[in-house]
Amino acid sequence: MRSELALRLGDDGLILGQNLSAWCGHAPMLELDLSLSNIALDLIGQATLFLGLAGDADDLAFRRDVLDFKNCLLVEQPNGDFAQTIARQFLFSNWQEPMLRDLAAKGEPAFAAIAAKSVKEVAYHARFASEWIVRLGDGTEESRTRLIKGLDWMWRFVDELFEGEHAALRPEWDARIDSALREAGLERPAARRGIVGGREGHHSEHLGHLLSEMQFLQRAYPGAAW
Repeated sequence: MRSELALRLGDDGLILGQNLSAWCGHAPMLELDLSLSNIALDLIGQATLFLGLAGDADDLAFRRDVLDFKNCLLVEQPNGDFAQTIARQFLFSNWQEPMLRDLAAKGEPAFAAIAAKSVKEVAYHARFASEWIVRLGDGTEESRTRLIKGLDWMWRFVDELFEGEHAALRPEWDARIDSALREAGLERPAARRGIVGGREGHHSEHLGHLLSEMQFLQRAYPGAAW
């Protein structure tokens, strides 16, 4: 169970960090380029620490096949446009912050130490995404339309976040999400049957494409070192 939790938390950060890194040099403005890149670095740093509890972090990141990854399906969803990326970050970070806070208070020492450090970073991620939800939702007709579309795409993947030991986090997450949506003048997306399976290694085609890029050097040049 210790190794499984480390893989899940590490893979969440690794995959979302890799996804966000694609915005480097492509974000709508320089400030956002820096913000998204820094969030990506935070997540990959967290991934390094959590994967280190499960084994060799480099091997786990670059030498596993897609079916061995334990990340939730939400973080592997495509960036899409800026609004879709913000929707994904908003839903994930507002779950990750209370999850890490809980882990810092109740987890075994190795996990608690990583969580205590990481929760400070993730509090910024959640605030950043929530503020952009309001700006896009209360902005132009185009930004509002794009954000609604992004939230609709991502919403089907949120139930997986609350499986098992994380079920108790749902009320706080609901309150955080609803508060930001109200401020943005948006309605909560319609309820639908959740899509799960990432924690058991059942992933979408998006993860395979992401890994083929992320793992290219290790696959092309096995055993290579700097």
